[in-house]
Amino acid sequence: MSTTTAKSTNGKTAESTPVLTLAIDIGGSGLKASLLDEHGEMVTDRVRADTPNPCPPPVLIDALVKLIEPLGSFDRVSVGFPGVIRKGKVITAYNLGQSDWENFDLREALATKLARPVQVKNDADVQGLGAISGVGVEMVITLGTGVGSALFDDGWIAPHIELAHHPFRKGQTYEDQLGEKALEQAGRKKWKRRVKKAINLLRRLTNFDRLYIGGGNSRLIDFTLPPDVEIISNDHGMRGGIWLWRKDRPQVVSEPAAE
Repeated sequence: MSTTTAKSTNGKTAESTPVLTLAIDIGGSGLKASLLDEHGEMVTDRVRADTPNPCPPPVLIDALVKLIEPLGSFDRVSVGFPGVIRKGKVITAYNLGQSDWENFDLREALATKLARPVQVKNDADVQGLGAISGVGVEMVITLGTGVGSALFDDGWIAPHIELAHHPFRKGQTYEDQLGEKALEQAGRKKWKRRVKKAINLLRRLTNFDRLYIGGGNSRLIDFTLPPDVEIISNDHGMRGGIWLWRKDRPQVVSEPAAE
């Protein structure tokens, strides 16, 4: 690791070692990882591997250990997981095998395997933490193997809900209509029409000030988006991991002066 020079309490200079965070983004089709500095900037190239199929917990953990080997040493770990997480435990994992994952303590398992402190949160929540401005109501959706979502109010994250499995249209859920399988079955043209409908519905549902669209299939969106909607890089799925270790809000804006 590199070192920085800081003033000690006796006025002399001392070298301090930067804290490096291993950021892992677990997806239904791909695993990605990189090291972040204390500002959330990537200090190594991103590494990627296909998500194993099938993917029970021991298989995933072994795959992650192999994936991160080229990255070197780190001090702590942030993980984005495609499902509902409560205090490090997996509640849902529809795209990895629900029966294998239910109530699995992923945080504890990785902390034991990697001998480092670990934080785990839903992957869309983490991507949102890396993308939002911290102003107003901001929403994130991810379009990949499944559909992820996250909602923020002035930088504060709302409790996670599985919007993907709520009704969308024609008696089907968002994931039924916008996930990878739906894209393959319906084709790109029809899928993009559905994305437009979803944007309009989510606007009415949340009254968002800004909507961010990520995930691997966001690259297929080539129609003109409203000015309050934008495509974001999937690297935010790792950059956002720095906020799992911070107490302040992401991208905090200036607060108005007290009267």
